[in-house]
Amino acid sequence: MAEDAGLTTGIAHHGAARLPSVDIDSFNIELKDDEGFLGDRASKGAFRKIFDRWRKPLRKSGEDPFGDEPSDKISKKKLDEMLVGDDTEASAVVHSAIEEFAQELAYVTRRFLNTKAWAKTERIVVGGGFRDSRLGELAIARTDIILKSDDFKVDLVPIRFHPDDAGLIGTLHLAPSWIFEAHDGVLAVDIGGTNIRCGVVETRWKKAPDLSKAAVWKSELWRHADDEPTREGAVKRLVKMLKDLIAEAETENLKLAPFIGIACPGVIKEDGGIEKGAQNLPGNWESSKFNLPASLVEAIPQIGDHDTAIVMHNDGVVQGLSEVPFMQDVTRWGVLTIGTGLGNARYTNRRKDNGKGEKKDRDDDGDKSEKKAKKAKTADA
Repeated sequence: MAEDAGLTTGIAHHGAARLPSVDIDSFNIELKDDEGFLGDRASKGAFRKIFDRWRKPLRKSGEDPFGDEPSDKISKKKLDEMLVGDDTEASAVVHSAIEEFAQELAYVTRRFLNTKAWAKTERIVVGGGFRDSRLGELAIARTDIILKSDDFKVDLVPIRFHPDDAGLIGTLHLAPSWIFEAHDGVLAVDIGGTNIRCGVVETRWKKAPDLSKAAVWKSELWRHADDEPTREGAVKRLVKMLKDLIAEAETENLKLAPFIGIACPGVIKEDGGIEKGAQNLPGNWESSKFNLPASLVEAIPQIGDHDTAIVMHNDGVVQGLSEVPFMQDVTRWGVLTIGTGLGNARYTNRRKDNGKGEKKDRDDDGDKSEKKAKKAKTADA
């Protein structure tokens, strides 16, 4: 089945390092230090622990402005309100947590930038659920300032689309551009440890061939963590969600391309299997006997009058891909997604200014190498 699954896409293999617009230099790097995985220092859970530590002194004195509510249960919306509210002590606690978290995120980002795969990174986009809040935006901005003060020539910016939409919109960049010409949209799937989100993404290709105006037309969310389904049950529910969206698109005369893009946690193998990193999904998704793309092709063999093509990639990679249209002024860029863990990917643009940018970059590197070689020869002489 694995061999057949590799052929089901008909376009590009799953987890590919080379995509239509970018080369993926690395993704899902698991860096460690003496305390364990670095990603654990810059996750949503890490922020909540930091926030809780800043509450402790007030809790001991009986003056905690957040009352008895556990730190991990206080919503991002409430924390945002506290930031600008009249309670200066509550605001100070949140600001203190933001500052400490920014220092942690800066430390982790430095470690990424010092790896070979992330060398010469010019910009880093920060996505994930944490970004979808004022406190998240402040933490990102503060981290950017810290890195610049350390002479790192890199910009740290929040992801442009809402993180929920970015995970769907990014799947457009898994497909070749010709597939959009006769269609209005594609089916997209974003699988997470808690939720599965399916959607129809309108390409709006005629308005913006670079897909910068793409938008989620309609989406459905299922919190599988609440239902605790089997793996087969999860796939069955996913198929139903996709078929419902296909029916809705037909009703609205929105022409779907025969393509499904999937964002999924873990290291995705060329045949569509998952090597590792899917431990939070329902059931064993890393089994050699399980292949999600093959299962979906079997359940949805055609979309419209054409055979279904599927490409699956790591969820952090896909969320970052939503930024491709807005990264054409740089050559090397990355994404960090702050969620349950810290997703990461680094990209090199394949096309810039009709291909001239990439060539110019190579020429510049070549010129530098040539100059170094001439200096070495002079020194030897």
